[in-house]
Amino acid sequence: MINFECDYTEGAHASILQRLAETNMEQTPGYGKDRHCENARQIIRRVCNAPDADVHFLVGGTQTNKTVIASILRPYQGVICVETGHIAVHETGAIESTGHKVITVPGINGKITPQLIEQVYRRHFDDKGLEHCVQPGMVYISQSTEVGTVYHLNELEAISAMCRKLELPLFLDGARLGYGLAASDNDTSLADIARLCDVFYIGGTKIGALFGEAVVITNPSITPGFRYMIKQNGGLLAKGRLLGIQFETLFENDLYMQLSRHAVEQAMRIRCALEAKGVALAYASTTNQQFPILPDSVIEHLSDRYIFSTTEHLTPGMTEVRICTSWATLSENVDRLIDDLDKAL
Repeated sequence: MINFECDYTEGAHASILQRLAETNMEQTPGYGKDRHCENARQIIRRVCNAPDADVHFLVGGTQTNKTVIASILRPYQGVICVETGHIAVHETGAIESTGHKVITVPGINGKITPQLIEQVYRRHFDDKGLEHCVQPGMVYISQSTEVGTVYHLNELEAISAMCRKLELPLFLDGARLGYGLAASDNDTSLADIARLCDVFYIGGTKIGALFGEAVVITNPSITPGFRYMIKQNGGLLAKGRLLGIQFETLFENDLYMQLSRHAVEQAMRIRCALEAKGVALAYASTTNQQFPILPDSVIEHLSDRYIFSTTEHLTPGMTEVRICTSWATLSENVDRLIDDLDKAL
């Protein structure tokens, strides 16, 4: 079986495994206070053009989202995001388990807008009984989005401006940030994201690392006590150097972006093949996730050789699926899928 279900089915890039093996017997301080973590922090500050940023390393995405959001919100506040946002649909209520409501709005192609943010804010603060409702306290977005689309620079600038006007911290989930940066229509950089967001993270788990997310805090008001929050949420890894080494390696010789570009190129090959056969796709995704709408007979035929996710049953006999490539997707496996799609459609 060939797996197109997600972007974390493989282990890690060989360069990371080699570097972990080379440093295996080093004796270093724990909890991220080693030289590898410090070097990785300096590298990330440099590539983000954010010399004063506070950088922390956590293990996984849900853990990171939960820790960041809990560190920002007061007990009576919630976080605004689109209804397809990862924290709203794919984290088993992790945010709600901290006592914070996820306030959802209908997105446009998976994205939030300044107008939607302001509507939520005004609806709350214009209510005479506002103390009886959860107060919006921050905004969550992701790059790329849960449906594979990307925020363009003008969109991020407008969202950031609205958040600053309303004094709502802006948090960008970067679990698939590399894939967003590698998109053909992307016009944002890490420096842009650092400038426009209060906090974001650079995902490693889905882009070549065994595990790991690098949190970048550019708003100094979020920094105090953040390590306490990491520990309280079970994220302060004793052997912290394992995270630092991986991010050191990912940012050597442009490896992070090489891996990201490879995944996106393979996904766009699949998209082009589907479009050539007249297949409708649910979203205008330019990243490593594609959402074709296929006849159930075609899905049944492909399921003998391929693994992918079913996302929504639409009209009778038609289903939306997710085909996801990764940094490790083999070109020959994409060739086979395209050939089988050509025969089945």
